[in-house]
Amino acid sequence: MDTMRDRFAPVISRLLDEDPRVAVVLAEIGRDGFADAQLRHPDRVINVGIREQLLVGAGAGLALTGMRPVVHTFASFLVERPFEQVKLDLGHQDVGAVLVSASASFDWPAGGFTHMAPGDVALLDTLDGWTVHVPGHPDEAETLLRHAVAAGDDRVYVRLSVQSNAEALPVDGARFRTVREGRSGVVVAVGPMLDAVLAATDGLDVTVLYATTVRPFDADALRAATRAAGTDVVLVEPYLAGTSTTAANDALADVPHRVLGLGAGRAELRRYGTVAEHLTAHGLGTRTLRERIGGFAGGGDGGRVAVRG
Repeated sequence: MDTMRDRFAPVISRLLDEDPRVAVVLAEIGRDGFADAQLRHPDRVINVGIREQLLVGAGAGLALTGMRPVVHTFASFLVERPFEQVKLDLGHQDVGAVLVSASASFDWPAGGFTHMAPGDVALLDTLDGWTVHVPGHPDEAETLLRHAVAAGDDRVYVRLSVQSNAEALPVDGARFRTVREGRSGVVVAVGPMLDAVLAATDGLDVTVLYATTVRPFDADALRAATRAAGTDVVLVEPYLAGTSTTAANDALADVPHRVLGLGAGRAELRRYGTVAEHLTAHGLGTRTLRERIGGFAGGGDGGRVAVRG
């Protein structure tokens, strides 16, 4: 199966052909995928070199002229390094762009910590007005990329990953999707965490919601789910643990509730390893997820049913 990032250049290249407002700004990363598109649209495929502050600044400049810029590089160089430009050039000037990242959290362990950004969504949460898409499958990534580019002049972050669920689900760029119903708690699985969550909760009496758009947070879906399943809520996110706990707490502010946030830990793992090893180390493997989810909700079996992972 191809990856989400494999879909990125073909989808955006087609949008370049279809919409004269669309422009692409790159910082070396991904330039080969746009070689043909650059021949067709030399004024709308721009490579600024390894200058990430300029990457975002150039995107904002294009937006000020009425263009719809799509800005791409690794998450650590797209959100963290040029954060001042994201904050001021886009946010303060109130212009929109589509930021499309790759290799967030620990998708490329061989790149080391310089190429990891588990805090990217949490960092964007300090700013107002961002939509954040976290697809869990290449088909979903294609749909959400099109949603993002078509979203008027909004500020949108699309978080692409090499991690993927086995099958795509219909996504609409807004709402959570109910994939399993239960009566002893709600588990929100974000993007590529869905398959692991479904395996971890097999046999547990919990509702599973699938989230591919996490900002704005679908408070209505969470409230509706808790009315039938109870107000113990577990969030399983592929980035910094606890990123969405405030949003979940706000959604349930008028009822007694408990929220547990699972995701990447704050401790830096100094061995490069593999993606699978990082998932295990952060407690995102099937066995540990079951223990933590089952001990918190799911009828309180504590995850004692034998599973692999």
